[in-house]
Order: sequence, then structure tokens, then C-alpha cells
Amino acid sequence: MVDAREYHERTKHSPRKLRADDFELDFSNRPRPSKAYVDLPRRSLGPVTTPPDVPALETIATATAEPGGTPNGDPGTIDLATLCHYAAGVTKTLEVRGETAAFRAAACTGKLYHIDLYAITGDLDGGENDDRIDAGVYHYDPGTDEFHVLREGDYRGVLADAAGEHAGVADAPVTIVATAEWWRNAWKYRERTYRHAFWDSGTILANLLAVAHASGHRAEIVTGFADDPVVELLGLDPDDQAPLELVTIGEESSAPSAREVKPIDPATELASEPVDYPLTPDAWRASRLPNGAAADEWRERFAAAADDADRFGTHSPGNGERIDLDPVGDDTASARPVENTIGRRGSLREYSHEPISARKFATILDRALGGVPFDCFGTDGGDGSRAPSALVDCYCLVHAVEGVPSGAHQYHHAEGALERVGETDRETAGQLALGQSVVGDAAANVYLMVDVETIVERLGNRGYRLAQLEGGITLGRLYLATYAHRALGGRGFTFFDDRVTEHLSPRAANQTPMTLFAFSKPAE
Repeated sequence: MVDAREYHERTKHSPRKLRADDFELDFSNRPRPSKAYVDLPRRSLGPVTTPPDVPALETIATATAEPGGTPNGDPGTIDLATLCHYAAGVTKTLEVRGETAAFRAAACTGKLYHIDLYAITGDLDGGENDDRIDAGVYHYDPGTDEFHVLREGDYRGVLADAAGEHAGVADAPVTIVATAEWWRNAWKYRERTYRHAFWDSGTILANLLAVAHASGHRAEIVTGFADDPVVELLGLDPDDQAPLELVTIGEESSAPSAREVKPIDPATELASEPVDYPLTPDAWRASRLPNGAAADEWRERFAAAADDADRFGTHSPGNGERIDLDPVGDDTASARPVENTIGRRGSLREYSHEPISARKFATILDRALGGVPFDCFGTDGGDGSRAPSALVDCYCLVHAVEGVPSGAHQYHHAEGALERVGETDRETAGQLALGQSVVGDAAANVYLMVDVETIVERLGNRGYRLAQLEGGITLGRLYLATYAHRALGGRGFTFFDDRVTEHLSPRAANQTPMTLFAFSKPAE
């Protein structure tokens, strides 16, 4: 099985590799953008409703699983259809070149939508709609907002056992499992699909957390769990599709004990002939945890190094020139609600050179980069304090922000400041992003960088999954923070990995980019 460091090196973009690549897309063999089960019963688990009118900027500005200032939701009335719809459902259709195109709630590489959501639930009350949800294992259909029924009965104990009885899983009335069907992305991106699985599940999970927190529900992302029991529960073949993360929603009494999981192999409808790219499932297999005890041990590695701020190759503030930022407070921030923000989100492709407000720039960074509620960066078991996620450093290439000189900067969230680390210009920014000049047209480019070598050394191949996922969730939050502001837009892009490192060196000499987001005012 391939080590994550080797996988990352083998899937880097470089000018030489792209020039030598003669790959062409086979549109006659394009996969369908959603999974279709053949014989499984379908069930409505309630209507899609509008989430509570909570500002998007408030819902994303939390590193904790708790919903912050929103009222606590009733754990028995979790609105599954609404949660899944605003995370991964079809939110609008548009005519594109004479054809109707369906757009999802969250951004996805190539609009190939290879991430599926499964819900494992106990019995849930229907609340005002009186739509009772019986305990079961369900697959969400993004086109209809209905659910395929894979299993009937309460299987939450299987997940709790796989997660080492982690309290967030054991106490959750609902756990959502995000999976990736490799071929649906590999059709275009081939071996880089393993990276994209975490980028694209990350943008979905950013939405899911936002809507769950807006609804007053506890929500946590669980990355430490035994993979094979989840594969068996969902009836997957990891050569084709595999679990990535668990997301626990709500909090109530403990889950029942793990029950017997009889094998299932539900038939699916294929619209194309998959081509194998074995590097992706091989990298996934190398990152598996064998059992719940191993999941607990993996989480303990984070606490063991808690006293070292730069333990995973990140960089504390240096002695570079500082630029203090001034994000707006909650009382004057954009009040655009999460539902409206998700509906407004797009993929901006033409940027104005007009400068953006320094306060909006600061607010976007402040809200999007405050940390993610992961199980592994949880409470320390003593005073209840929570360590922020600390695998990713943020660097900004600034081109047109009022009061901020053009240049390359590291962003320090705790200080609310930029630290200058080098020069940059619009042309260079475009060259770093696979020669896409539109990236240089944006007001700012945000790179999320990590030290892959140190992370894999300390956290194993599972740590690489977490690093890519943190980059993906932060990317999703940058989308939400940007589109919460009227007249701003943005988009994720890819890049020449080593050229980005060189451009941000010497500060980032040990780091490599996970994700890139460019935002600005739209061109007229």
C-alpha cells in the first residue's frame, strides 16, 4: 500500500508533467453525478424546510461542536432532509449552453459530485411535521431529497464501537457518513481523486456543520474510527467507494450496543464503464484504522504533543512586518442567513481589479479560519479546554485590499494579523495556479499549507486525510464567508504544488498546499 507522502509526491502538478500529459476526457463514458440504487426502497424522511434565520458568519465561526449562541435544538427532531439538502442537495438548476444543469449546495471539483451521504439513526420524532423517522441506515438522494433504505433498525452501536466509544458518536441520535465513489471524480482527475475526496467532502461538511449549528444541534466531525465496520455496514466495495468521515448530529442518551451486521451488496445503476486508478483506493487502504482501540490511540497522539504549538510543522508568528486586521463584530457583521448564503454561492470566474474592503477581507479570514470541531482536537479530559485544529497554516497573496500592501503574508488567526513573508504580483499568482490568470485578477488568494512529512511521521497516513480534510472544510467556510457578503464572490482553484512552496519560502519551505481559494468583486 502506498504511503501518503509517496502518494502526495506522485500526484503533484508541475509544468513538465502537464506538458507531457496527453490525457483526453471521454465524454461518451462520463459517470452519472449521483449514486442510483436499483432495488432498494425509497422513503421520504420529511420535507426540506428553511433552516433557522441565523447569520452564516455566525454558524461558521466556531471550533467547537456546540452550536454557540443559537438555541439548543430538540435531539429527537433532527431534520435530516433539510440537513442533507443544504449540504449536498440540488439547490438550483440553470440553462447552460442549451441544457439544464443542476447545481449542488456545496462546491465540488469539476462538478462531478462524487461524495455521498449516509445517515445512521435511532428513532426520531417528526416534530411539527409529525414525520417520524424509524431507526435505520439510509442513503441520501440529492436529486429528490428522498432516502434509500439500506437497513432497518438501530445500528448506531456499530459506529460507536468503530470509533472506540468516542462520546460524540455514542451519544448522537444521528451520525452522517460521508463517502467517496472514486470513479465519479477519477473520470477527469484520475489519481488526484484521493485528494479531491477530502476537498469535496470538506465543502459539504462545512455546509452541514453550518446548518446543524444554525438549527441548535451539536455537530462534530469524527475522523478516528475503524473503517472496515463502516464499509460492511454500508455494503461498499472500497475499490469503488469508501467512507471518509463521520459527522455526529445532536446529543442524547448513549447508543445501543453494537449488533450483528449481515452482509449486503445492493445493486446500483451504472451509466458508464469505470476505469481503474488503483493508486486512490490503495492510498485509502493505507490510511485505515483496524478497530476502535486504534481509533482511541490515534486521537491520543494529538494530546501527547499538546504543549508544542508547532508540533505538526506549522509556524508560530515570526518577526516579519505586521498588519493588524479589524474584522467587524457580530453586531455589525453581515446578517445574511445560512440558507440564503448557500443558495447564493457560485463559482466566480471573472474578477474585478477593484480593491475590496479591508474589513470584509478581515472578517472573511476571521470567521472561516477559527478552527474546526474535530474529535482529535477535542477536550483534554482535564479542565475541559479545547485545542484548536493545528495542522494547517494560512497564507494570503494580497493584490487589491484597501490598506493592505500587495505581498505574500501568513495569516495568524489568534493575533488577527497578517505577517509579511515575501513579495508577489498578479502575474505570478496566476502562474502558480496552473497558469490561470484569473487567479491573479482576484483581490486575494488564500493558500492552506501543511507539512506532510511531519504529519505522516507523527500521525500516520490517517493524518494526511485529516490535513486534506481541514483544507477542504476551511475552503468551504471561505466560500460561505465570502458569499455572505453582497457583491463578493470566489472560487477554489488548483496549483503547481512545488512552485507555491517556493514562492512562500523560506517561511513555508517545509509545507505544501492543500487548497486554494480566490475571492474578489466580480468583473462588470
